[in-house]
Amino acid sequence: MPVQESGEHLIFEEDDLPYEEEILRNPFSVKCWQRYINYKISAPKNAVNLIYERALKELPGSYKLWYNYLKLRRQQVRGRCITDPGYDEVNNAHERSLVFMHKMPRIWMDYCRFLMQQAKITRTRRTFDRALRALPITQHQRIWPLYLEFVKMHNMPDTAIRVYRRHVKLLPENAEGFIEYLMSIDRLDEAAQRMADIINDERFVSREGKSKHQLWNELCDLISKNPDKVTSLKVEAIIRQGLKRFTDQIGVLWNALADYYIRSGHFEKARDVYEEAIQTVITVRDFTQVYDAYAQFEESMISAKMEATAEEGPTDEDDLDLELRLARLEELIGRRPLLLNSVLLRQNPHNVHEWHKRVELYREAEKLTEVINTYTEAVQTVDPKIATGKLHTLWVSFAKFYEDAGQLDDARIIFEKAVKVNYKHVDDLASVWCERCEMELRHENYEEALKLMHQGTAAPPRKVAYFDETETVQMRVYKSLKLWSMYADLEESFGTYKSCKAVYDRILDLRIATPQIVINYGMFLEENNYFEEMFKAYEKGIALFKWPNVYDIWNTYLTKFIKRYGGKKLERSRDLFEQCLDGCPAKFSKAIYLLYSKLEEEHGLARHAMAIYERATQGVLPEEQYEMFNIYIKRAADIYGVTYTRPIYEKAIEVLNNEQTREMCLRFADLERKLGEIDRARAVYAHCSQMCDPRTTDTFWDTWKEFEIKHGNEDTVREMLRIRRSVMAVYNTQTNFMSAQMLAAKASAGEISESAEKNEMQKLEERARELAEEHEADEAESSKGISFVKSNVTQEELGDMTKSNNPEDIEIDKDYSSDEEQKIEEVSVSQQPVPTKVFGGLVKEDEDEDSNQ
Repeated sequence: MPVQESGEHLIFEEDDLPYEEEILRNPFSVKCWQRYINYKISAPKNAVNLIYERALKELPGSYKLWYNYLKLRRQQVRGRCITDPGYDEVNNAHERSLVFMHKMPRIWMDYCRFLMQQAKITRTRRTFDRALRALPITQHQRIWPLYLEFVKMHNMPDTAIRVYRRHVKLLPENAEGFIEYLMSIDRLDEAAQRMADIINDERFVSREGKSKHQLWNELCDLISKNPDKVTSLKVEAIIRQGLKRFTDQIGVLWNALADYYIRSGHFEKARDVYEEAIQTVITVRDFTQVYDAYAQFEESMISAKMEATAEEGPTDEDDLDLELRLARLEELIGRRPLLLNSVLLRQNPHNVHEWHKRVELYREAEKLTEVINTYTEAVQTVDPKIATGKLHTLWVSFAKFYEDAGQLDDARIIFEKAVKVNYKHVDDLASVWCERCEMELRHENYEEALKLMHQGTAAPPRKVAYFDETETVQMRVYKSLKLWSMYADLEESFGTYKSCKAVYDRILDLRIATPQIVINYGMFLEENNYFEEMFKAYEKGIALFKWPNVYDIWNTYLTKFIKRYGGKKLERSRDLFEQCLDGCPAKFSKAIYLLYSKLEEEHGLARHAMAIYERATQGVLPEEQYEMFNIYIKRAADIYGVTYTRPIYEKAIEVLNNEQTREMCLRFADLERKLGEIDRARAVYAHCSQMCDPRTTDTFWDTWKEFEIKHGNEDTVREMLRIRRSVMAVYNTQTNFMSAQMLAAKASAGEISESAEKNEMQKLEERARELAEEHEADEAESSKGISFVKSNVTQEELGDMTKSNNPEDIEIDKDYSSDEEQKIEEVSVSQQPVPTKVFGGLVKEDEDEDSNQ
């Protein structure tokens, strides 16, 4: 039964006695008290609280007991109204604990959070302050997040700002949170100041990962959109400083500055900012941003004026103001191409193409004074060494501008200055000289043009190399082929023979001529009937160049020489051809050989022509040999007769590739057939058959079959079929051997499994079976349509031949086993006369001898 102690109002049960005795023995043991509390945890709260109070009286410095006791007391009042007296008791318990636990941040945090739930703002704030004063500074980071959460919970901006200022002094890296809070409560002036401070602080590192560039953009956005709320900062100075620091955001910053003045109501100042921006930006992107904002600003001004006029009623002053604003917008739109061109020129003032575009824009606007000023500024600004484009075109266009205006003297002055500019390339200066000369020609000042060319091609006082970059272009222009070519054209048109010849000789002496220049020189001499001089010019040109550049000169030289002399100077012509062919590449030799052989045929000896054709078949490219052999055969047949072509055919068959050899063999065999040489033709077919796969060259085998049908007999046909089978066997063997090699290589490398090998073998066997069936079908088809000429061999002789044991015999199909199975008609063979073309020119000699007899 329970035991009651009246003095302390304690009630003990019999089960509590062991714990009480243990406590009496060990009153300062936390474990004993904790075991007692755990045992009584389900008892009424007053009993548990009393045990905690007794324990804390004995052990007031135990954090574990205080923490568990306070946690239990907070749980006991959870869910009650915040005005319940139980909250005050719990608060008093916390206050009593802080007498001993004032260095424990967890106790302070729990107490402050408990007070926040009670909505006691002043007491909570003071408790937070006490916590910050009591705890060491290293523990403040645990209190501040809860403190900041508390001040943001309630609408007390002044208190919150003071708390944030204290917080930022301790932890300046959290300034972004302070700025965000200031912006949320519309304290933009202090927010802008704080943001400017962290931007200027080089040691500041954003907790949110923002760069200085992003922070600067946010600041500009803040101060430009809120000019009436941000008064403590100099907005223009800040943005202009950003223009110097952040060059990749120039357009955005200019727009921000203009937006600041627009929102402030200073529209003229905003317009000045826009004008300054479009005159200073150097990228197209920034220009587009500023220009679009500028145009939108002008449109909004017009719209606002029109709305105000519609509400209040129009007046003359309003109409005038509206017209002025419309004129501004139109002028801005009309200036856009010119403004964009200015941006590109600021980006690269040495861009010749953009200077030309600028001139065209002024010309379209008919601003001639601006055109002259632009040309003058361009030629003074562009550096020839780093110019993008060709600088000389600016000078030429400048001079043509004066020429079109009829001011030739001014144009000549421009050209005089242009030829003194140190261009990057010699060709640029030569172009200026040529344009200057062409201007004189357009106005029919021919003598002046010749003088200019003579002046431009004059040799410098000392010898310089054309490609010496250390020398000025004025010193090297005398070797410009462009200049000399125009000089030669002018001399041909307006000069004398001697002066023109002197110009061409000077070009050859300077060794700057091209094959076309040499050919033009020769044509000029030919027109004036100086043929030997022409040939000398060609000789000089040939000495200047090597193959393949000299080909055109040689071709022209040889053609002109043959046309001039024909067979009169045959030995000289032969020497020229031999000189040309010596070292001539095979690519260009074909035309030379044909020209040489034509000369010999028309004016020389036929055997020489044949020798040249023989050389030509060896001297040309492999792909041109077949055509060359055809020409050789045709010319030999025309001159000596078709019998002379036999050795040519034989050589062609040896030299050409298989495809061309096959064609040549068919032609050779056809020739022998026409000459009545059946055996020779058959030998040619037999030779050619070794390179004709029956599976791919059906044309050859059909031709041979037709030949044997017309001119052969049973034996010859059998021989043809035997050869065909042997050739097919050879090609099949090669194919099978290659397949076997591939399989063996794969098997040795371990790349093919046993099943794969079986499959491959089965494929090969099926392929061989298909080939055999195709071959039998081909033989059956060929045997049906063949009519044999009866042979002179008797039946007994054939029997003896079949009885001989020859291991290399090839079995003939049953269709040809005997002559009895198929009746063979005898064909009468008539003798035909030999064509006269066989004998060539010999026939005429025989006829002459017969007539003489």
